[in-house]
Amino acid sequence: MRTTNSRYWLFQFCGWGIVGAVMLFFAHAYDVQISSSVLLSRIGIVMVAGILSTHILRLFIKWRGWLLMPIEKVIPRLMISMVLMSMVYSLLVLGAIDFFNLSIETSKKVSFWTKFVGSTVDNGLFILPWTLIYYFYHFIEKSRKQQMDTLQLESLIKELELKTIKAHINPHFIFNSLNSIRALVDEDPERARKAITELSNILRSSMQADKSETVTLEKELFIVKDYLALENMRFEDRLKIEYDIDEDTLDQPVPPMMLQTLVENAIKHGISKQINGGVVRVISEFKGDYHELAVQNTGYLNGSRNAEGFGLSSTTDRLNLLYGNKAKFEIKQATPTLVEARVQIPFETAIH
Repeated sequence: MRTTNSRYWLFQFCGWGIVGAVMLFFAHAYDVQISSSVLLSRIGIVMVAGILSTHILRLFIKWRGWLLMPIEKVIPRLMISMVLMSMVYSLLVLGAIDFFNLSIETSKKVSFWTKFVGSTVDNGLFILPWTLIYYFYHFIEKSRKQQMDTLQLESLIKELELKTIKAHINPHFIFNSLNSIRALVDEDPERARKAITELSNILRSSMQADKSETVTLEKELFIVKDYLALENMRFEDRLKIEYDIDEDTLDQPVPPMMLQTLVENAIKHGISKQINGGVVRVISEFKGDYHELAVQNTGYLNGSRNAEGFGLSSTTDRLNLLYGNKAKFEIKQATPTLVEARVQIPFETAIH
């Protein structure tokens, strides 16, 4: 606030100082027959009256809250206020000139009202640009601030949405993993202990992943492999795991837990529904300008049923929040017996 006031007064003195300098220039250019003391006094009165009247106008504008109004509503008010303030300005100038006896003698007697009207018109040429500059300066500043606030708000909303999505992903994943472990407790305690170790590795990795919005594919694969090792204990020979990973893609950033979510969905909606089990294939490759991640599983896409649930909806939400419409996600029946979930992330967006 102090900086704003200092800037305001600096502009006030500089602006009216320019007005005084221009008056002095034209007085000498047209060789006005007037003493230097009278000329400088009159210029001083014009400057002081201008600063005083425009400051009153500023206080009135702020008091009435015109800077917060829509521009179509405030323009008529500003026009009226400029006329009234020009009249006040003229009264101040004429009153001060008469009070200090600084009038210029002319051969023709001019009435006060004639002087007042002429002075009001002349002084309006000063008040008009001052008002426009003052208002539109604040209008632009307000628009810029609103834009910044909007961007900050959008950024905050995106951050909160991402954190909310992450907060849902981990409990969802833990629930499914604990169900897998529970199935092993009575059947094979030793394998259950190994499964708990795998789960602890997954939780440790996921907690580290939550510290950033993206992780390298290599780190994400560690979680996926631990998860599939855990599920392999439950499904045994019913689950076949295949990896087709281009090593050049290992350093590419991806949303944490996203690939794991797709694999989890493949197990839940694909392999677990098949009596004889099936295959889960994880693919990472470059295609054109995209880094493509795909998870294929034995199964059938039953209309929109497989696209429902938190896992896939969270994948879509996270991609939209992080990459906008530049990233793509789809789930489809790739072959009569194979469902594919595929994510495409553009290089220029992914690398940061």
